[in-house]
This record gives sequence, C-alpha cells and structure tokens, in this order.
Amino acid sequence: MAVNWYLVVSALVFSLGAVGVLVRRNPLVVLLCLELMLNAGNLALLGFARMWGDGSGQIFAVVVMVIAACEVAIGLGLIVALYRRRLPIDVDELRELHG
Repeated sequence: MAVNWYLVVSALVFSLGAVGVLVRRNPLVVLLCLELMLNAGNLALLGFARMWGDGSGQIFAVVVMVIAACEVAIGLGLIVALYRRRLPIDVDELRELHG
C-alpha cells in the first residue's frame, strides 16, 4: 500500500475527532474524540515510518500512546470527581472545580 492511503485515513480520522471536540459538550465524548485525534497522528507516524523503512516513527507512536493513556486516566478521574460532587457534566458549564 502507498503512504498516501495511510495519510488519507489519518486525515479523515483526525477531522472526525476535531469535529467531535468542537461540537459535543459531554466531557467523556470530548476525551474519546481527543483519543481519535491522537490515534490519527499515530497512524500518520506509522505510515511515514513504513515509507522511510526505519523504526523511529514506531517509537514516537508508542510515546504518543503512553501520553494518551495518561490523558485518559487523568480525564476519567476528573469526570468521576464531577459525578461524585453532582456538578454539571456539560463542558460549557464547567468553569472550575471548587475544593
């Protein structure tokens, strides 16, 4: 397969994630769309690594996956804290967490 197909799929997945982040107001859905955007970046990195024939793109993709896992853990912890405090779960209404 040509690298162009990897990049086209990556651009489609990234744009789908960007639309989801801009349109949706549920923080869980926003986190999932951010994950889509990070996975699109991973796909582009892997496509370029395949084109050049080295493993550096794969190493960067693993680093991005670690960062994405940390982001999900922190984000889900915040959402659980919001549910426990019975605060509004709308992104527009969340301005700050009071301790």
